[in-house]
Amino acid sequence: MAKGLYHYLREAWKNPENNTLKERMIDWRRSNAVSEVEKPLRLDRARALGYKAKKGFFVVRVRVNRGGRKRERAGVKGRKTRKQTNRKTLKMNYQWVSEMRAAKKHKNLEVLNSYKIGKDGKHYFYEVIMVDPHKAEIKSDRTTKWISSPKNKKRAERGLTSAAKKSRGLKSNRGKSPTLKVRPSLRARNRQGK
Repeated sequence: MAKGLYHYLREAWKNPENNTLKERMIDWRRSNAVSEVEKPLRLDRARALGYKAKKGFFVVRVRVNRGGRKRERAGVKGRKTRKQTNRKTLKMNYQWVSEMRAAKKHKNLEVLNSYKIGKDGKHYFYEVIMVDPHKAEIKSDRTTKWISSPKNKKRAERGLTSAAKKSRGLKSNRGKSPTLKVRPSLRARNRQGK
């Protein structure tokens, strides 16, 4: 059976050419942390996550620092030194952080989804697919008009994107293992009348 373009794109991204990717990352490090790109680098992944080449869709590349999240130490006397740690464990994955930064930069757009395009020793690089919910092309398309609804505002900040749900533990083996938590719980669902 003949295989399509997206199959070969997916296979090429499993083992990318290191030299090409390294040269691209050098340019990405020089650019802004959140920068808009003309079209997605991984077209197969973007299309699988809902991207369409039409008005109202935007792709943003986000650079996120790797490693722990440092916080300033409290410089007040009389505190216990063991409490003055400057490293905090971030309870969000880097992909969710990148979505939130893209949403903060482009306040008139909504985050649809995102995917990783590379990493080096200091940074992770993600492409975030964003949608303008006020465009007529988005409102008239039956597959994308749901994002124009007021209840879908600020999806990334509220933890409603796919990466955020995964980070919150809502996507791992849902309904397959009896030991994993089902959210909302059965009792909460009964209270809501569902």
